[in-house]
Amino acid sequence: MNLQKLFLTFFGSGLSPVAPGTVGTAAAIPFGLAIMYYFGVNSLTTVVIVFSIIAIFEINKYEKQGGVHDDKSIVIDEAVGVWLTMAITYGGLSLWQDPYNQYLALLLSFLTFRLFDIWKPSTIGYIDRKVKGGAGVVLDDLLAGFAAGVLNLLIFRALAYFNISSVNL
Repeated sequence: MNLQKLFLTFFGSGLSPVAPGTVGTAAAIPFGLAIMYYFGVNSLTTVVIVFSIIAIFEINKYEKQGGVHDDKSIVIDEAVGVWLTMAITYGGLSLWQDPYNQYLALLLSFLTFRLFDIWKPSTIGYIDRKVKGGAGVVLDDLLAGFAAGVLNLLIFRALAYFNISSVNL
């Protein structure tokens, strides 16, 4: 496997015969968690920006070489999308003191990102349908990640309001 394919398939996770987007998202979460734990949320945000730019260029090259637009095996877009969800969720909350909140944040990040990535409401769907090349592949996932992160903050705010979670907002 060449380096481009390794990157675009997020270490081969996109080659899963069943639900490659979901597998790619699940594979990306431990990497995002490790980056946040060891280097902080701001570092994960930086990784999202850098990987998104590289992904756009690499997807454009892949498509020019005859690759299919938004090939199902390309899941680097899912990785940056779920990392953005995690960065927004963890950046907006104080989660590290309570393992319950950490697990809930990880689960919500996965579920809400996949919800928006599959559903593609409003602008997310428009970008997915109308924007071509690497920008179209990556930008809809970044918007899905942003929407999921905001939804997670609202969910945690509601849980704290009803005293279900001890998260500090």
